[in-house]
Amino acid sequence: MDIVCLGEVLIDMFPAETGRRLVEVSTFRPVPGGAPANAAVAAARLGAQSGFIGKVGEDLFGHMLAEVLKGEGVDTRAVRFDPQARTTLVFIAKPDENTNEYIFYRNPGADLLLSVEDLDRDLLQSTKCLHFGSLSLTGEPIRGASREAVRLAKSGGALVSFDVNYRPSLWPGGEEAVRQVEAILPEVDLVKLNETELVLLTGSEELEAGARSLMDHGPSLCVITLGSKGSYFQSRTGGRFVPPFQVKTVDSTGCGDAFIAGLLIQLVRSGAQLDKLSPSDLESALRYANAVGALTAQTLGVIPALPTAAQVGDFLQRQQF
Repeated sequence: MDIVCLGEVLIDMFPAETGRRLVEVSTFRPVPGGAPANAAVAAARLGAQSGFIGKVGEDLFGHMLAEVLKGEGVDTRAVRFDPQARTTLVFIAKPDENTNEYIFYRNPGADLLLSVEDLDRDLLQSTKCLHFGSLSLTGEPIRGASREAVRLAKSGGALVSFDVNYRPSLWPGGEEAVRQVEAILPEVDLVKLNETELVLLTGSEELEAGARSLMDHGPSLCVITLGSKGSYFQSRTGGRFVPPFQVKTVDSTGCGDAFIAGLLIQLVRSGAQLDKLSPSDLESALRYANAVGALTAQTLGVIPALPTAAQVGDFLQRQQF
């Protein structure tokens, strides 16, 4: 298995229109979502073998989500169904094409109830990469399950990737979020975050200083997504800004998930340890990831927008002329 993603797969209640706050949206429609699930589908679309570990409710939404993942070529052997909890819902509004508002109906949602006993140990110990995010650290038992999953994946030699993906409404406060993220950083190889999250975690708006501060906690690679401004990486061998591709943004939802899937595929396929990759190698990998994110931004929704490997290849080829 190339990539296994762990965490939330849920229903995004997508707004009927852009330009309104949550309380102003006229109607919502249910679509598959959840950052790790989006990344798993993105990886499969890009030609990787991907799997997903998570829990949904024993309800119509839960079974629909499992079928969507399976239909996209994601290995669903580790998807669990909880008869006592409902599948998590997230209501989304888009005040503009680059800004989202969220309300999570998760008290608890089934995703939060993933336990150590639910884990597929063979899958975790055979994957080349494990990816998860901070929603898996917001409560128990999924927090303990995530830590055990990291341990199992590392015992099999996997690259461990962590997406900060801070959602304020799911934490009692920013200090608790910072505490939990700092506690997991020594166990991961790659940390991905945006500019706002960089300030939350480090107090710095300066990319290199903030990235190095996070790497002092353990990760070998820090990647900062900058939205329409591109991305930045810092590794033990150096750091660089990677410029964006100029596209018309229709919907930024899921672009970060598409980005990280593209990046992880490039890293896994290189077969090299992160510390062995040169700044030029990493710049090339982030350029590919930027392309995956840019293509995703041009279509409404997440899964329908995720590009195939052929589409990314064609896009990158056109950029050369």
